[in-house]
Amino acid sequence: QLQLVESGGGLVQPGGSLRLACATSGFTSDYYAIGWFRQAAGKEREGVVCISSTYGSTYYDDSVKGRFTISRDKAKNTVYLQINSLKPEDTGTYSCAVRLASSVCSPFTWAYDYWGQGTQVTVSS
Repeated sequence: QLQLVESGGGLVQPGGSLRLACATSGFTSDYYAIGWFRQAAGKEREGVVCISSTYGSTYYDDSVKGRFTISRDKAKNTVYLQINSLKPEDTGTYSCAVRLASSVCSPFTWAYDYWGQGTQVTVSS
């Protein structure tokens, strides 16, 4: 059974950092993409970063470039999202998702096949 489990969220002050983790299990494809999405209260879910199994290529939304870094540990089947210089507008539920039909990164929710349950990030002083 394919599963994605996020962890690492929490309450952090503006300017702080967090590292989110997305542990995956149950799929063996060599061609996939894993994206991180966030959803603020009352807003639509938006894609922020993605990493492809093909050469580890990445996608970053303009709003997070320079502050968010996605990486993967193949041995642990885990994708990480390092978030630095956190801002109040980064507050939201962060979810990871896997795209199996293609290894091309996409910022669109419809492109992904399986989702984790999400982890809450709250940036507040």
